[in-house]
Amino acid sequence: MATTEEVESEGFDRTDLRLPGHQDELVARVAAANPRTVVVVNTGSPVELPWNDAVPAVLLSWFPGQEAGHALADVLLGAAEPGGRLPTTWPSHAEDCPVLDPRPTDGVLRYDEGVLVGYPGWKHSAVAPAYWFGHGLGYTDWDYESAEFLPVDGEPTADDRASLGVLRVRVRNIGTRPGREIVQTYLEPAVTGTPSDIGHSPCRLAGFASAQADPGQTVTVDIEVPRRAAQFWDTTTQSWRDLPGGHRLRTGRSYADLRLDTTVARG
Repeated sequence: MATTEEVESEGFDRTDLRLPGHQDELVARVAAANPRTVVVVNTGSPVELPWNDAVPAVLLSWFPGQEAGHALADVLLGAAEPGGRLPTTWPSHAEDCPVLDPRPTDGVLRYDEGVLVGYPGWKHSAVAPAYWFGHGLGYTDWDYESAEFLPVDGEPTADDRASLGVLRVRVRNIGTRPGREIVQTYLEPAVTGTPSDIGHSPCRLAGFASAQADPGQTVTVDIEVPRRAAQFWDTTTQSWRDLPGGHRLRTGRSYADLRLDTTVARG
């Protein structure tokens, strides 16, 4: 299943999130005939998947290159693991999106969602998406054993690349196959108030790292936490400022599957 250059381009906005033509009907009919159907979706951005509950697996291949056939065969036959994670949130229905119309009115584009852009906006939505930011499955399972924050000694510098410290995470492959996991950590401020008041979304990605392990093996990954993750843009001073109060890092497999909580302490 795929979008085409007629409906998806960097040069114009999409009018809807549906697959073009009769592709949805095709999937529904094939899945009705064979409940073990795996659907491969070639798109560059989210689309509606109205048949999602009728198929056991969906593989998002984006827009692949000339080796797409070989790579796809390796993944479907189990020779390689689908190790990617979603950089976007996918809705069940377009009308569920917190922000659906990006067009300006009288030359003005309003951002009424404030700092709740993308997946934080979905967190405050009354409807859950089909797939959360960071979601992705492989051919094994993982246990998140522990996470420890190692702060940088001394006060952070004014350098934009300055680090708050490193989050050290231990994960274990509890499946029966070698696998690759994308360990994600999200920073959550302890300050009170609405996100718009504090100028910061309630929980946003601070970093990630890739872990590879054989069955039963435990591995450790380090995720550097940038200072910028604990800052907000002050519209009065037109500068970045540190959020007051404490923070915690929430670590897991996706924005909706966070398994470990770790307090962030300054060195």
